[in-house]
Amino acid sequence: MPFETLDYLVVAGYVVLMIVVAWIAKTRGQETLDDFFAGGKNLPWWLVGVSMVATTFAADTPLAITGLVAKQGIAGNWFWWNWMISGVVTVFIYAKLWKRADVLTDVEFIELRYGGKPASFLRGFRALYFAFPFNCIIMGWVTVGMAKILTVVTGADQWIAILVLYGLIAIYIAISGLWGVIVTDFVQFILAMIGTIALAYFAVDHVGGLAEL
Repeated sequence: MPFETLDYLVVAGYVVLMIVVAWIAKTRGQETLDDFFAGGKNLPWWLVGVSMVATTFAADTPLAITGLVAKQGIAGNWFWWNWMISGVVTVFIYAKLWKRADVLTDVEFIELRYGGKPASFLRGFRALYFAFPFNCIIMGWVTVGMAKILTVVTGADQWIAILVLYGLIAIYIAISGLWGVIVTDFVQFILAMIGTIALAYFAVDHVGGLAEL
């Protein structure tokens, strides 16, 4: 079904909302380097927690999880449910230690923990490894997932969809840094959950209820 005027208005409203949210967060994200890259190291725990969850809720998530459940049943969810353990440990143990270390990045911590040329080499290697092969692969599959959805739903060219998405992201990151990312994650998570619950309801209703599944 092609997009109609109302659909485009909803998308435009969403884009405007993200820019407005980032602009509101601007005052907290541009005062210092720590503010821009680390939210001033003073982000509320619940906001960071929602952002962590929202980050795993990408466009490819419903597609991947649906495939897992279809092939392996509900037990297939343990593929990602087990991440809860590392999340809890990170929040209640590592977060406090990280704040005490007073570093901006994890690679900076390497030279704090170790010393000499080996530490500098490890820092550089880790920075390059995560910047290119690791994160590029993750960003690649998430981007492809989103681009495929937009191509099917809107009929737009895949590369145009990708450029528009990355352009929007670059704008609100440049405006407010990590604060903008965290706050927009929070808003996006709420919208995503509302949409997911609504989709589940209408999908089940379409097939005649749970008894027909």
